Amino acid sequence: MQFEKLIHGKLIKRYKRFLADVILDNGDEITAHVPNSGAMTSCIEQNCDVWLTFHDNPKRKLKYTLELTKMGENLICTNTGVANKIAIEAIEKGVIKELQGYSSLKPEQKYGQNSRIDILLENENEKCYVEVKSVSLRIDDYLAFPDAVTSRGTKHLNELYEMTLQGHRAVMLYIIQRTDDLPFRLAKEIDKKYFEAFNEVTTKGVEVLVYQSYIDFENIKIDKKVLF
Repeated sequence: MQFEKLIHGKLIKRYKRFLADVILDNGDEITAHVPNSGAMTSCIEQNCDVWLTFHDNPKRKLKYTLELTKMGENLICTNTGVANKIAIEAIEKGVIKELQGYSSLKPEQKYGQNSRIDILLENENEKCYVEVKSVSLRIDDYLAFPDAVTSRGTKHLNELYEMTLQGHRAVMLYIIQRTDDLPFRLAKEIDKKYFEAFNEVTTKGVEVLVYQSYIDFENIKIDKKVLF
């Protein structure tokens, strides 16, 4: 996925989850939309380097969107909406080998209890429900999910399991959106209920895939599989 032109700045502060004050290189101080509902632990700190996109849409209250941050030498894509886009791109290009062989790919399809599955794959014989989660948390020498308690994430795990009971294939796909080359694990210390639900459903048929992203200032794409 190609980024639109990125604009560099320094973070002043993030607040109310979805807002960030940034000072641009030209000295302008602006407020940007933060498309990330998580804690963003290990992804952001005062005065860190950030990159934004500008959207000149009269319907938008905030013209800037936070896309990337840098912690140490590592770039992090903090826009959680990107994960679905690059997952679809990677499936269509054959990068995610485990999700090939389907004739139809549909994003955001209704299923479960008032939910939408991120990706529904279909062929003549099978439906495959794929839930995508963006990974940006670093804990010591691991990358981890989730970065905050996620009752919604736990609900999604249980709904994936329900799909297996109906005879369908169900896949939990974690997309690492930072350039650290580290192993992945679940953050049990942050959300024990999610950890327990994950262990239960993955022993009963829900599959797990973890993929690493390649990120630079022009594009982001799924790069390689991570063993888990």
